Amino acid sequence: MSAVNPHQYKQDAEVLYSEEAVASAISTIARALNADYQDELPIVLSVMNGAAYFTGQLLPHLDFPLALDYVHATRYQGGIEGKAVRWIVEPKAEIKNRSVLILDDILDEGVTLKSVVDACHALGAKQVKVAVLVDKALNKIKPITAEYIGITVPNRYIFGCGMDVNGWWRNLPAIYALKTS
Repeated sequence: MSAVNPHQYKQDAEVLYSEEAVASAISTIARALNADYQDELPIVLSVMNGAAYFTGQLLPHLDFPLALDYVHATRYQGGIEGKAVRWIVEPKAEIKNRSVLILDDILDEGVTLKSVVDACHALGAKQVKVAVLVDKALNKIKPITAEYIGITVPNRYIFGCGMDVNGWWRNLPAIYALKTS
């Protein structure tokens, strides 16, 4: 964790998307998932820790039967600079010949999410789709795309709604961006 007072991050940030805008984006994703998964029995994999907020807000809006599991893979280890992907918890559910829906907070560079998708394919998933609350607009090609996207944000460091800044503020119901200098 950083020596910076966590309150300073929020004070020095701006709200990019309000709680209402986030809730609306989650409702939009839920409607699309409800239409696409009516005849499926998917395993939903929540990518921890970031997807905890998104998963918790999304699941009550889904009206199809699902099995829930989680994975934990990270490149940030509490900091703000991405490193090599580190697996903390690999998929535990039996996903062979099953439809898998991966939920994640953000599609940033796509390295971590691609590792999760690749792991599901390696375990024999019939189909793997990805839903993210946030897609970060980058000026480069990502190794993966998401089928369901709630909000697109500019290429800035964001936090809230499951995303952290140096380990803090995943609990915020709005999406904040650190101010650029």
